[in-house]
Amino acid sequence: MMMDVMTETTDRTLPDEIELEDEFVAHNYHPLPVVIAEAEGAWVTDVTGRRYLDCLAAYSAVNFGHCNPIVTAAAKEQLDRVTLVGRAFRSDRLGPFAAELCELAGKEMMLPMNTGAEAVESGIKVARKWGHEVKGIENPSIIVAAGNFHGRTISIVSFSDDPDARVGFGPYTPGFRTVRYGDVEAVRAACDETTVAVLVEPVQGEAGIIIPPDDYLPGLRALCDERQMLLICDEIQAGLARTGTTFASQHWGVEPDLYLLGKALGGGVVPVSAVVGNRDVLGVLRPGQHGSTFGGNPLGAAVGLSVVRMLADGSWQQRAAELGTVLGDALRGLIGQGVTAVRCIGLWAGIDIDPALATGREVSERLMERGILVKDTHGSTIRMAPPLVVTAEEITWAVNQLAEVLVDLRRG
Repeated sequence: MMMDVMTETTDRTLPDEIELEDEFVAHNYHPLPVVIAEAEGAWVTDVTGRRYLDCLAAYSAVNFGHCNPIVTAAAKEQLDRVTLVGRAFRSDRLGPFAAELCELAGKEMMLPMNTGAEAVESGIKVARKWGHEVKGIENPSIIVAAGNFHGRTISIVSFSDDPDARVGFGPYTPGFRTVRYGDVEAVRAACDETTVAVLVEPVQGEAGIIIPPDDYLPGLRALCDERQMLLICDEIQAGLARTGTTFASQHWGVEPDLYLLGKALGGGVVPVSAVVGNRDVLGVLRPGQHGSTFGGNPLGAAVGLSVVRMLADGSWQQRAAELGTVLGDALRGLIGQGVTAVRCIGLWAGIDIDPALATGREVSERLMERGILVKDTHGSTIRMAPPLVVTAEEITWAVNQLAEVLVDLRRG
């Protein structure tokens, strides 16, 4: 089976685009040498006219496909009405968006923000405020997991153990304790009278799609209940159907006190994020204590509402679960053929390449040459997270391309 990844070549040249970006954009990323000009569904087209199967989906921000017609229709309609008024006034889109998002999450309130990092920062602020007001703690502390990725603000990198994200950006924000991911007893041992919350990814994304032991999230829920602490689940990459459920924490039957949402909530069109919880937690915020000019703006709310409504019937979640089985089964067939381990949950997979064979970057570059876009992380691991509109045939083709890359590498 082969996919047609070529279209008519334009008269624009790839090197010019890369040179402009390298000269005028800060070098805080190391992108693959491909310049995307158009996209639709699970496919993107570069400035030379070549097509690629997108197997990253902008780190889950494009869960519903590039230029999803439902999302873009909502955005286009709103663009002709009103896009921004600030929270000094009310808009007719924020209330419906908030109500339907809360219904989807089974919660009572939401705090609208823009980026995922803002949602995390907001969740931290809410937890600390709750600690002050509800528990009477003067200097609240929060427990986090090793290998975490919650963003790159100063407070967030203060509890990161990724040297690329952390080193050279001090002084760091105090009030965080890091323990081993997947270890409930380590969390228990780290708790003291100042601890107000546990912040965790239900599945760690940047770390390489690390799936915790089955007793981890239930154990954290029980511990937080026992000690009157908040369980905060960062579902920014893992949530909104990516893993085959609305929220990844649902795989273990766990409901956190706060959901942190982002990426896919904006439908791949605009940045939309939210902290979602109940009144006894989010109700600690009062006017003037937290805000965002763009948070909850009419355009973002209209787009977010369209996403929430798409998720309401569960069809996207079911599709991710079914196609995830196809992806996982195919990838596990590569173990021993240059792949040392595969972790897959829904349409989200971490593939460990034998480091003696190649780095994750080298495999990503070779896949790009074959019309597949993936992203490496932590040396010899690559991630696959195609938009949920991908087909079983496309998944099989992508894994076959990876198999051929591994064969080429073994041949030297």
